[in-house]
Amino acid sequence: MPFIPHTEADVKGMLGAIGASSIDALFDEIPAALRCGPLKHVPEGLPEMQVSRLMSERAALDGGALNFIGAGAYEHHIPAAVWEITTRGEFYSAYTPYQAEASQGTLQVLYEYQTMMTALTGMEVSNASMYDGASALGEALLMALRANRKNGSGRVLMPRTVHPYYLDVVRATTPAQGIAVEYLDYCPQRGVTLADALTAHEGSAPTAVVIQQPNFFGQLEDVDAITDWAQAQGALVVAVVNPVSLALLKPPGEWGAQGADIVCGDGQPLGSPLSSGGPYFGFMTTKMAYVREMPGRIVGRTVDLDGKPGFTLTLQAREQHIRRAKAKSNICTNQGLLVTAATIHMSLLGPEGLEQVASASMANTRTLVEALTSIPGVTRAFEGAGFHEAVIRLPQPVAPLLERLSQREIFGGFDLSAHHPQLGNALLVCATETKTGADIETYRRTLAELLA
Repeated sequence: MPFIPHTEADVKGMLGAIGASSIDALFDEIPAALRCGPLKHVPEGLPEMQVSRLMSERAALDGGALNFIGAGAYEHHIPAAVWEITTRGEFYSAYTPYQAEASQGTLQVLYEYQTMMTALTGMEVSNASMYDGASALGEALLMALRANRKNGSGRVLMPRTVHPYYLDVVRATTPAQGIAVEYLDYCPQRGVTLADALTAHEGSAPTAVVIQQPNFFGQLEDVDAITDWAQAQGALVVAVVNPVSLALLKPPGEWGAQGADIVCGDGQPLGSPLSSGGPYFGFMTTKMAYVREMPGRIVGRTVDLDGKPGFTLTLQAREQHIRRAKAKSNICTNQGLLVTAATIHMSLLGPEGLEQVASASMANTRTLVEALTSIPGVTRAFEGAGFHEAVIRLPQPVAPLLERLSQREIFGGFDLSAHHPQLGNALLVCATETKTGADIETYRRTLAELLA
């Protein structure tokens, strides 16, 4: 942890040298109405031993329960080598690579990451990461508004099958910049976007159409039909994808006749552990035609004066880099450490390993759903194909059951009642390659006992 060396005498000496009466006086230009006042809920400083104990107690809250929650945060096996390499000092303490001559290792990792993400998504160019999947979607919609000058209304068609937390972020970050979201209903039998919902917007010239694949319910959308319809309306297609699923599913670059235009999502399934809710990283790829509208930064490969290969930042669309108000985005950093872990993770698994992870996850979820729906009163909510999540209906309210399951060291899933109350007592469950037949049987047996 950082050590702050300044004594009270040091602080007084520095303040005296600049003629300030106190530290607060350094901020006297900030109006009192804008100051938050004392931080009532922030405790006083603790000695190192007590801080270490507090953090150990917080870490223990994650527990070792059987986890069947997905909903955008997925428990995958992470080879030990991933974080053993990622936490080496060269990577762990590396800062943003402004100086290429001092940052070749970091720049090469980011370049390799970009290459892997374009291969995975079937697109032409990738940036060097974003904060998380939700903010990446917001940035993708603002990028679509800049790029689609023909349909510049800012109207975005958004399926209700998109992750509700992503929708919250989009509602918070985009309206002031001209985005107006219109929602598309889903089929109550299959849990996918209704064709009639699209037809109602025929000829309305939307700026963008969003497709999440797999969608929030784990169901597979008809991405080819939606992509072709959207592009026939002059809209850009913004894809939100789970990167692990792309080891099995058609990449967005091949959707429909022309492929998606912008692809984003969260890279958490690629080597980032579940650590009390984060951290995650967002990814974004696109067609070369739109590269100058892409937020963030891009690393390129070049040669030096001696003809030796090297890496450098090539496009930096941020407000800090001279662009100021003309910047494409105010996204000011990447998630370099998580990106490093993802790059190492993908390198170790390779295409075949990633495909095995995806296949095992699909098979385990199928087994899980079959096991749970064998319990009287438990049914599957939607028919049709899915990836590694599914929605089931329970004969009792979900929240109390989840609480009782957690007391048995089982995290049973994601309660959908707050976001989709029309589904009734609906629960989103997930199984990845980490779950065994014994794990699934433990869940089935425990749930059956609680329902009985």
